[in-house]
Amino acid sequence: MSTQDTPFTIAGIPFQSRLIIGTGKYPSFEVMKRCHEASGAEMVTVAVRRLDLAARGEASMMSWIDTSRVRLLPNTALCYTADDAVRTCRLAEELGMSKWVKLEVLGDEKTLYPDVEETLKAARILVKEGFTVLPYTTDDPITARKLEDLGCAAVMPLAAPIGSGLGIRNPHNIRLIREMVKVPVIVDAGVGTASDAAIAMELGVDAVLMNTAIAGAKEPVRMAIAMRKAVEAGRDAFLAGRIPRKAYATASSPLQGLVE
Repeated sequence: MSTQDTPFTIAGIPFQSRLIIGTGKYPSFEVMKRCHEASGAEMVTVAVRRLDLAARGEASMMSWIDTSRVRLLPNTALCYTADDAVRTCRLAEELGMSKWVKLEVLGDEKTLYPDVEETLKAARILVKEGFTVLPYTTDDPITARKLEDLGCAAVMPLAAPIGSGLGIRNPHNIRLIREMVKVPVIVDAGVGTASDAAIAMELGVDAVLMNTAIAGAKEPVRMAIAMRKAVEAGRDAFLAGRIPRKAYATASSPLQGLVE
């Protein structure tokens, strides 16, 4: 069974692709657009505070995003307080971008780890205001459950620090989060290459969100294709069910039943 046969759903909206990608750090807007197309992604994140609102035509990043095919997910990158994050989400709505938001409230400039307390505070306000909130969070299962209880449409635990490319640092916690919440779990941040994306999907998460791994690759479009295939393969492997790990070998052709 392929991922295309089993779309995942956020806030009642089904998606065929389980890969979500960003819009930052690309060599050019043209390359960004080609990566969006090659990845098959149906949702792209946009850092509201990095947008050049004065740009027009092809100078505007927004003109390179095919909103007839993909859903915009404004994010609150560069926000370090709940107040700033809420204000940024309101701005995105006023600009007509979307009422779906990726909530990021950072706690530290070096690690870019989320500030859990401020994230919960912002999520509470935004959910009450009718936003569909997808929060970037730590890989703590208790925090994930609290975000779900507040009404967030999904939870997005980090795999590793943003842009680090370190891959899945704590697979055990990702599994625990998947077991503890009923909303979609989307691994966000830290993916470096296709094998990382496949491993994330093999853990049973619903989707993977990435930006730097594609935009920063030597050949971004080729990496976008690789990530699409890795997410699909990882999902298929999860659904298929891997063989158990064993300490010793088991013959592929058993000796039992052989006639001497």
